[in-house]
Amino acid sequence: MKRTYGISSTSRYEALLFITAAIWGTGFVAQRLGMQNLGPFSYNAARFIVGSLVLVPVLLFRRVTSAQVKAALPSGLAAGTVLAVAAGFQQSGLLYTTAGKAGFITGLYVVLVPIAAMLLGRRTPIRTWIGAASALGGLYILSFSSIAGINRGDLLVLVSAFFWTIHILVLDRWASKVDPLVLACIQFAVCSALCWLGAFTTEVPVPADFISGALPILYGGIFSIGIAYTLQAVAQSKAHPARAAIIMSLESAFAVIAGYVFLAERLGVRELTGCALMLSGMFVAQWPAGPGVLVKRRHAAVSSVHDNDDTPTA
Repeated sequence: MKRTYGISSTSRYEALLFITAAIWGTGFVAQRLGMQNLGPFSYNAARFIVGSLVLVPVLLFRRVTSAQVKAALPSGLAAGTVLAVAAGFQQSGLLYTTAGKAGFITGLYVVLVPIAAMLLGRRTPIRTWIGAASALGGLYILSFSSIAGINRGDLLVLVSAFFWTIHILVLDRWASKVDPLVLACIQFAVCSALCWLGAFTTEVPVPADFISGALPILYGGIFSIGIAYTLQAVAQSKAHPARAAIIMSLESAFAVIAGYVFLAERLGVRELTGCALMLSGMFVAQWPAGPGVLVKRRHAAVSSVHDNDDTPTA
C-alpha cells in the first residue's frame, strides 16, 4: 500500500528541509572563515566536538540507554572514521577554492551514491546516468579553467565527494539498525578525535586561535551539525522522499549565494554555466520517475530513503 502525502501536511516538513539546505550551504562560508586562524584539522576537530556535544542533551531528554549506545558503537566508529577523511579533504580544499565551488563539487555525492550502489548489486535508473553526465560536464566547466588542469582545491574537494559517498553507504548499511541520533553523536565524536590527532601531528593549534575562530566553529558545530541534522531527521520522517532529496540538493546553490554575500566571491559566466549543469544533473538524478535509489545527506544518520518499488536496502 502506497503512502499518501498531503500537500498541507508535508509543506511544513519540506520547509524544514529548505532551511536545512540553507544552513548547510552557508556552512561553507563558516568553514572558510574558520581557517583564518586555524588549520583544517583543528577547525574540523573543534566543530565536530561541538556538534557531538549539542546532541548530548537531546539524547538525555530521550533517555537513551547504555544498550543503545553500545549497539551503535561499531557503526559509529566506522562512519566517524570515513567522515574524518571526507571532512579532512573537503576542509583542506577550501584553502584553495571558493565556498560556492566547493558546495557544488561536494554535491556530486548525489549522483555518485546511486552509481556506487549499482556496484553493490542495486538497480540504477537511466535518469541517474543522464544526471551524472550533466554533473560531470558541469564539473569540467566549473573547475578546469584551462588545459593545464584542475584547481588544487577543487581536486581535494572532489576526492572528498567520493568519501562522502562511502560515508553515505556506511550509514545506509547500519543507520536503520541503531538509534540514528546516537549513531550521529558517536560518529561526530570519533571524527573529532581523529581530527585532533591530525591537528597535533601536522598543525600547531593554540587556544588563542580557537577563541579567534569561535563564531565559525560554533556555527559549524551548532547549526551545520547539531540543528541541521536534527531538522533533517524530523523532516525526512514525513516529507516526500523524492522532493526531500531535490530540496537538499539546493545546498550547492546556497553555498554560491552565501559565498557571494559574505565573502564577495564572484563566479564568471563559465563557472555559473558549470554550476547550472551540475545542479541540473543533481535534480535529474533524484527526480521521481519509477524505481530508483534516493540518497540521504552525506553526514546524516537517519533511516534509509527509498522509492516505493525499489529493492530494500540491506
